[in-house]
Amino acid sequence: MDIIVATHNMKKRDELCRILSPLGINVHLAEDLGIELTDVEETGTTFAENAFLKAESGCKEGGLPCVADDSGLAVDYLNGEPGVYSARYSGGHGNDEANTQLVLKNLEGVPFEKRDAAFVSAVCLVYPDSTKIEVTGKCRGKIGYEPLGTGGFGYDPVFLPEEYGYEKTMAQLTSEEKDKISHRGRALRMLVEKIGELK
Repeated sequence: MDIIVATHNMKKRDELCRILSPLGINVHLAEDLGIELTDVEETGTTFAENAFLKAESGCKEGGLPCVADDSGLAVDYLNGEPGVYSARYSGGHGNDEANTQLVLKNLEGVPFEKRDAAFVSAVCLVYPDSTKIEVTGKCRGKIGYEPLGTGGFGYDPVFLPEEYGYEKTMAQLTSEEKDKISHRGRALRMLVEKIGELK
């Protein structure tokens, strides 16, 4: 199956390709096909709504099934923030360091047991006949006190997944370790199962 990935985030794009390709999905980047995708305004109030907006637009412009992900960090103590504003939490768009520092600032003085959080990934696949598949993956963990590790992107350096006993941040994991437990990895594996059910 051939699909287009709708994202301008290079690191997210690499992750999508890395996870989907071994699962039998031929992942194409729009520019490789000579298609320029519109940068869709994320006006949705949920991750799922934003993922659908991006996938629908990419499918219309590319003429192929299109997959899009909208994801972010939800911190329990902060009532789910930064949520859908994860990429622009500090004001600008995509400033990972500033966004991470603002989360840490907002959690100053909060004890470890109250620093629960989840990474959430809503993935949507839209077909040219308007069929759509929507899935959501989550990874629970806690927010550490300082950035650690050089891998990943976004809030990975301060997110301590429960699968590793809160002892390593996402940014300290190998790509393989991260993909097994990550919100995006879980969502994409569910997506491939649902694609199989359509056949």
